[in-house]
Amino acid sequence: MAVTTPKPIPHRFPEELVSSTLFLLKRLGMAAKEQSFAEYAELGLHPYHHAILVVLDEGSRETQGSIADALGYDRGQLVGLLDELEEAGLIVRRRDPADRRRHVVEMTAAGRKTLERLRKLSSRLEDEFLAALGPQERKQLHTLLRSLAEQHLPHCKAAESSSAA
Repeated sequence: MAVTTPKPIPHRFPEELVSSTLFLLKRLGMAAKEQSFAEYAELGLHPYHHAILVVLDEGSRETQGSIADALGYDRGQLVGLLDELEEAGLIVRRRDPADRRRHVVEMTAAGRKTLERLRKLSSRLEDEFLAALGPQERKQLHTLLRSLAEQHLPHCKAAESSSAA
């Protein structure tokens, strides 16, 4: 008869840390990132690729520089990510006829199909990660996080309203 040993109960973080909202945000962020990267890796991609495809979907034709700026990515890092997407047939890059120094990036049909799969994956990951919260709590959490993001992350600032006169 095989003897199984019970899994050890993980040690609890000290109360001082668990009482810190910033500590919880950091640990939850790391947990969400780890889970996301593992799931995306099963598709041979990662969340950085997803973000690039989302930017391209918003405008369909973008320069490498504008994609890097829109996402806050290092331009050198972006080139490597675009190489991976191009090798997978999800994007194409061409020289900009108006400025041969620039590359214009376009999403392919395969890229659009992949983006739909990534959107479903992202939605599922979010649902799983936030499963302990009801719809109203999720909305409230998002509102609070968005407020903090607009204060601390320049790329999350709300768009200027065109109706302000």
